[in-house]
Amino acid sequence: MLDTVHTWAEEAAKAADSALWPLPETELLDLLQATHRLQQILTALQIRVVREAACRALPAKHGHRTTATWLRDQLRIDPQPARDLTEAATLLDHRPEVERALISGSIDLRQATTIAAAVNAVPIALADAAAAADADTDATTAAPSAVADAHAATAVPSALAATRAATIASRAEATLIDMAAQFPAYQLRKLGDRILAHVAPELADLADEAALRRAEARAHPRRSFTLSLPVDGMVRLSGALGVEDAAIVTAALQPLCAPTPADDRSFPQRRADALIDVCRLALRSGELPQDGGEPPQLTLTIPYDPLASRLATGVLPDGERVSAATARRLACDARLLPLVLGGASQVLDAGRTRRLAHGTLRRALTARDGGCAFPGCDRPSRWCDAHHLRAWSDGGPTDLDNLVLLCRHHHRLLHNPNGGWRAELCPDRLPTFVPPPWIDPEQRPRRNLFHPRT
Repeated sequence: MLDTVHTWAEEAAKAADSALWPLPETELLDLLQATHRLQQILTALQIRVVREAACRALPAKHGHRTTATWLRDQLRIDPQPARDLTEAATLLDHRPEVERALISGSIDLRQATTIAAAVNAVPIALADAAAAADADTDATTAAPSAVADAHAATAVPSALAATRAATIASRAEATLIDMAAQFPAYQLRKLGDRILAHVAPELADLADEAALRRAEARAHPRRSFTLSLPVDGMVRLSGALGVEDAAIVTAALQPLCAPTPADDRSFPQRRADALIDVCRLALRSGELPQDGGEPPQLTLTIPYDPLASRLATGVLPDGERVSAATARRLACDARLLPLVLGGASQVLDAGRTRRLAHGTLRRALTARDGGCAFPGCDRPSRWCDAHHLRAWSDGGPTDLDNLVLLCRHHHRLLHNPNGGWRAELCPDRLPTFVPPPWIDPEQRPRRNLFHPRT
């Protein structure tokens, strides 16, 4: 066998080194299919070799605790491919028909492992259906006939139940192998979750309900959300949610993920911005519980004199620093509490909060602008910050004629020194925006025509 494989390798190497440009398109497509089939056949052989090595305890003889670590050492591959290969060898050991389909080239490795996992789960699903039927025993006299039929179908001696489970699993296996001719692995996985609907429809609903309940119970204690320490200005978010929780988060984020005109953000970037917008709205809602005796808020510590000179960096509550530009942008719609500090940073005097556009002023601003006032933007007012046309650090007052509503994206644009846009108030006391010369050489003022004016 080894000589045969060496011969295959030599011939395959010659083919791989051959020029492909003389081939017509039809032959090139046939070659693509043939190489894929050959790859799957060799993968099937490799899986069988791994399984045989594990049966002979070769990994332990070579000083390894697991087959996966032994494969990493032998083949110099990464941990995940080694684990995948080990898992495939184990899965297919119990599904010879799936392995034969892989050897024949009619399915690929990912399809094979997906089918094997789905078929191996059939006995568990049948046991779930039996348990669900048993739980409904007291209600079968008045329950729908389907429940009673399912209970009758599962209430059989254990030997017969095992035989019936094996028969259903065999039908599921054959059905999924046939489906693999039309569906890739990720779709087969979804079909496998509902395979009982194809091969044992009288049990499918009970099994699905029990499986979903078990999955939900298993998922709930595993939910998590973490934020890493900042590295190069980035904080990595990671976590896991149950299906229901993820649906709630998606419903909140989805309306804010739509691209805006001339939007060059990727979908992940739009989703990240949407998450921040949702949190901003929650902070503004006033319905969050108090934190340390005060309403929840983003606190920014910054010396006044450097802020006025546009040189200051800011400090967030967790001690992380932000740039002067970010500090000024946050200060536009922030609650500021000036503190007079002594030489050892002791608080000598605490002033009153100011500069926040709230209450009547915020309502007047909303009535005037209707939402983000930037030309063409349709963001509603609840997603907007109050931006000072003349910066507060330059002596700009917090009044209606010095404020304009801007969504987060356009607020950043106005604060970006390279953005080129300028906002100003016209004699009619409505905000206008002057574009940079590379957008309009004449720099004609523009207004938002989307939001209705009162």
